[in-house]
Parts: sequence; structure tokens; C-alpha cells
Amino acid sequence: MRELALHLLDLLQNAVEAGASEVGVEVSEDTGRDELLVKVVDNGRGMTREAVERAFDSFFTSRTTRHVGLGLPLLRAAAERAGGGVSLTTKPGHTEVVARFAHSHIDRAPLGDVAGSLVAFLLNERHPRLRYTHRVNGRSFTFDSAEIEEALDPIPVGSASAIGWLQSYLGESIASLREGVAP
Repeated sequence: MRELALHLLDLLQNAVEAGASEVGVEVSEDTGRDELLVKVVDNGRGMTREAVERAFDSFFTSRTTRHVGLGLPLLRAAAERAGGGVSLTTKPGHTEVVARFAHSHIDRAPLGDVAGSLVAFLLNERHPRLRYTHRVNGRSFTFDSAEIEEALDPIPVGSASAIGWLQSYLGESIASLREGVAP
């Protein structure tokens, strides 16, 4: 995948497939430590021991809608190309994926359209509550889908006006936070 935001969207979809009711996402950029961290935590059903052992195998998936699972293997490859790695921990009711990258590494994929990935996730009618935090060198932006849905009520999140506003709000907030930071 050409941008990390697409890996994020894949991890969010995994949470939906696992029956999560809540998902936490943290993107943390620390240029002083030369680190970019992407962390996704959900309260879905978790993975079996066999699934964890095979999670990074390109030809394994626990989904019934497809037969090849490329998400985690591609994320791991992207992280390793950029001097990092990926960890996966899971138990019933808790799965955590953490991807680390050297922020300045020439082979690190750009972060990309995180706002677009978050909005695409929120358009899924089965989307769980999403808590998103983005940190850049000590500054942060936080988004909670439940608070936004309450503020928009009675306008559904999937309506054209809400989608446009969400895309703009998230995009501008993340761009402002990342101002002066490499893609």
C-alpha cells in the first residue's frame, strides 16, 4: 500500500469483522526520537493462538469473505522497510496492533489521507465507537465518534453534509497538527 492511512483502514476493518464495539487509534509522531507509531486497539473477540501464529502469513485469514490475508504481512513489510516492526497482542475482548517506523527513513510510506480513512470507516453502518488521537512532538488532537454523532443528531453521520464536514474537520485538524512535519 502506498500510504500508511490505507493500512490503518485495513486494521479498522479487522476490528469491525471481529465484532468490536470500541476501537482506539493512536498515531504518534516524535521527530526528536525519529519515530512514527500507529496503534490500533479493539475490544472484539480476539484471535485464537493458531490465528496469532499465522497472522503474518500472506495466505492466511480468519475472514470468511476472502481467502488471502495481506493486511498484516504488508504492514509488517512496510514497517521493516522503514527501520521498524509490528507487534500483535490479543486475547478475548482485546486486540492490539502496534506498527513502528523510523519517521525520517527514506523508505517510510507517507502517512497519507488519514482523515479519508477515518471517514470511510465511519461510513460503515456497523462501525464501532472510534476514539482517535494524533500526537506530534507533544501536541495532540483527539476525536471521539460518539461525541460527534451526539452533536450531529439527528443528522446521520453517513449523510452528505456530515461526510463533507467530517472530512474537512478531520483533515484540517490533522494537517494543522502536522504542519512542518515530513509526510
